[in-house]
Amino acid sequence: MSSFYKYILASNSPRRRELLAGLGLDFEVRVLPGIDESYPSELQGGDIPLYISKEKANAYVGQLRDDELLITADTIVWLDGEVLEKPKDEADARRMLHELSGRTHQVFTGVSLTTTTKQVSFSCRSDVTFCTLTDDEIDYYISHYHPLDKAGAYGVQEWIGYVGVERIEGSFFNVVGLPVQRLYQALKQNFNIK
Repeated sequence: MSSFYKYILASNSPRRRELLAGLGLDFEVRVLPGIDESYPSELQGGDIPLYISKEKANAYVGQLRDDELLITADTIVWLDGEVLEKPKDEADARRMLHELSGRTHQVFTGVSLTTTTKQVSFSCRSDVTFCTLTDDEIDYYISHYHPLDKAGAYGVQEWIGYVGVERIEGSFFNVVGLPVQRLYQALKQNFNIK
């Protein structure tokens, strides 16, 4: 994979790092502390992470060199018109998993690809259907996997995804946190990677 650009991933997420590495791109991780991830209350669904990915990119723009391409992303879990954020504690995680149990929800990821002269942004949607989870299954997952750092209180690549996810319509990797196929296509079409 060749390109004029040096890739910068602006994320602390080990899952995003692993997925981006899977594309065969050499990249550097660069994270600025304290970036505001709030968004206007009127935004809905995929518009929320799209807005946040652009705001994250804006925080870096003054530091980018001409040969750098910045990748920013944000992922939300969306159920009944509301965002399920990262849980505050185990009780909050338990509440979220009970809400997701036996239902279909959406996972949206917004991605922005930014250089000193151009920005390309997109959002990706996946529909995730959980089977009905028992209290014991929810308690086991929380006590063994501690999903307090995950939107919606779950990681699809962990035990709860193995036993609880009946169906995914759309990109599996989007649910993990980075829609790498869409990312690759956007790089090919807009930034001439080969």
